[in-house]
Amino acid sequence: MAVERKSIIRFHARPGKEGEVAQFLRDALPLAQDEPETVRWYALQLDDSTFGVFDTFADDAGRQAHVDGAIADALRERWQDLLSRPPEVTLVDLLAVK
Repeated sequence: MAVERKSIIRFHARPGKEGEVAQFLRDALPLAQDEPETVRWYALQLDDSTFGVFDTFADDAGRQAHVDGAIADALRERWQDLLSRPPEVTLVDLLAVK
């Protein structure tokens, strides 16, 4: 298995902002598609008010490009309006992949 850098980011929507958070993530897809260093990018909903992104990068430079990119900029601009707390970022290693 090729080594990839991975992260999981959890977003906790403010009450009443769940739809806006979901739309924010849908609207972010074209921005992720424009990032050649982002290998995979998945936006997901975990429960009524918890959302997430799972993304992978070929290397640390790709991850840093994403952190410095348009999605992160938009999130930094809007998170206090949309989220009840700052996004939770967890760097992960995959143990098995099919």
